Amino acid sequence: MTGPETNTLQVPGAVLRYDVLDAEGESGARVLVMIGFPMDASGFSTLVEYFRDRTVVTYDPRGVSRSVRTDGVIGSTPDERTDDLSRLISALDGGRVDIFASSGGAVDGLALVARYPEQVHTLVAHEPPAAQVLPDREQALAAARGIHETYLRRGMGPAMARFLELTSLKGPIPTDLADRPGPDPADFGLPTEDDGTRDDPMLSTIIATSHYEHDFAALREAETRIVIGAGAESEGELAHRAALSVAGLLGTEAVTFPSHHGGFLGGEFGWRGDPDAFAATLRRVLTENE
Repeated sequence: MTGPETNTLQVPGAVLRYDVLDAEGESGARVLVMIGFPMDASGFSTLVEYFRDRTVVTYDPRGVSRSVRTDGVIGSTPDERTDDLSRLISALDGGRVDIFASSGGAVDGLALVARYPEQVHTLVAHEPPAAQVLPDREQALAAARGIHETYLRRGMGPAMARFLELTSLKGPIPTDLADRPGPDPADFGLPTEDDGTRDDPMLSTIIATSHYEHDFAALREAETRIVIGAGAESEGELAHRAALSVAGLLGTEAVTFPSHHGGFLGGEFGWRGDPDAFAATLRRVLTENE
């Protein structure tokens, strides 16, 4: 089996690295781009194997893993990553693409379609953590700010513990969540000591990603087919509730995907979903109305 070809793309302020896995045999299908954030390309290692009948492209977002920033800036914004994705799709030179976008990558995918709809045929955005559209948006935004402030004051372990507390919470976010003492990072197997670094891709950008305000008028007018996904096992969690809200604002209904927020994972990062069923649902969604 031939492995993916790794390529580089120079963009303003960064060098992106992306992988192209060519289709096995002749394929007339559109290129499928899989994007996440802060997850890098390695998180799609299992999922890409279910789509060997088409060319699949994965990439590391700027500042994550192999895609280094050259401007000295820590973190990134959805708009920066959107411009990166637009340049990447242009570099592929294969016309309009299909996109599967996960988590923060789904925020980026929606931003991409709002600004560059001509580049995307179908976007499947799975559980975007779009806190701005939640009924309890003020609590959600405050919780995200609290995570970032904890990161700046105390480091990765305490901040990540607060993040895990927020993302695993079922139902509306308590009004005082941001003001409560955070959970003990040791309870999650996280470090309790501060190593002094402040370059974590997710914790350094959580405000920019969670606070992003989507252009729903542009999304509703786009020629791109947009499908919002929500995990069957993540009902009530922030990203699941945000997915339902985004779908409602687009005038559609979210599609239920098997498993949880990382339902496509096959053990990457020590997390397993149900990749067989997830891939089958994704294939069905991508090929509907073809």
